[in-house]
Amino acid sequence: MPKRSFASDNNSGVDKKILKAIEKANQSDHIAYGDDPFTERAIKKFKNILGNNIDVYFVLTGTGANVIGLKNVVRSFNTIFCSDLAHINVDETGAVENNIGCNLQTVPTEDGKIYPEQLKKFMHVKGVQHHSQPKAISISQTTELGTVYTPEEIKNLADFAHENDMYLHIDGARISNAAASLNCNFKKITRDAGVDILSFGGTKNGMLCGEAVIFFDKELSKNCKYIRKESLNLFSKMRYLSTQFIEFLSHDLWYKNAKNANEMAQYLKKKLSEFDDIEIVQEVQANAIFAKIPKNKIKPLQKEHFFYIWDEEKGVVRWMCSFETTEENVDNFVKILKRHLN
Repeated sequence: MPKRSFASDNNSGVDKKILKAIEKANQSDHIAYGDDPFTERAIKKFKNILGNNIDVYFVLTGTGANVIGLKNVVRSFNTIFCSDLAHINVDETGAVENNIGCNLQTVPTEDGKIYPEQLKKFMHVKGVQHHSQPKAISISQTTELGTVYTPEEIKNLADFAHENDMYLHIDGARISNAAASLNCNFKKITRDAGVDILSFGGTKNGMLCGEAVIFFDKELSKNCKYIRKESLNLFSKMRYLSTQFIEFLSHDLWYKNAKNANEMAQYLKKKLSEFDDIEIVQEVQANAIFAKIPKNKIKPLQKEHFFYIWDEEKGVVRWMCSFETTEENVDNFVKILKRHLN
């Protein structure tokens, strides 16, 4: 049986249906840069799901999607609010600051989420020429701690943003896991909740590569085709990105894959209850588990089955499940844990 990693859902393979879709796109020549039937069909798929009055741009990476989405609405003298754990703050090597030149204002979080009440204290700078001007709120769905914003929580943030002349952006690298966790469709937690810009990810849920930047108001994206090119994310053979989304959004493949990852995280959580020296420190709402284990056991465990340390000082580690994770994979991992911890 193939060994499955619990380090990251980025370590997983590519869904066989996605590979077949890529192979189908490879059978003949097509016009480059998105003027192909696959890209047209993929955009229609998104419109069927999210509504007609949207703009969709396919890009190569999640970092690229976040930068491009935000760059369309933010200028160098603006501020983007995000959690202190946000991917754009911690894991994108300053890409937002470098490519937009704006200020990132981080907000401390205990559960991965930020709330309007935390942002109110920053609004006094509006209109003051000595301060960066608030213009966007960026949240991750799911969050970096594996928690999930409810539609109501997103709506509250969107309302606050719009009341203060700001936009709400979602980093949706794991939005499929969030939708599956909430048992709702994408529209309910994006457009219906007042979201302005969505970075829609598929790489962590069975796709080979590629993300989509979605604007729910076309006025916001009028310069996106230039910004995408300038940002090094206009892929010439676009059909190899877009054809993946056709398959991903057809026959609920996104849901089946995300549901499996989430269910395997719950299965692992159940198995971890057998251990006295493992403490789960965040709610398991999607496909991530954050657990505190004895510090002296971390390195020996990593040598046998690699995973990432989340908080070295506290001994908190992160275990991720993917669309390929099986109960047998979990059982084998638990056997390793038992050898080291019991």
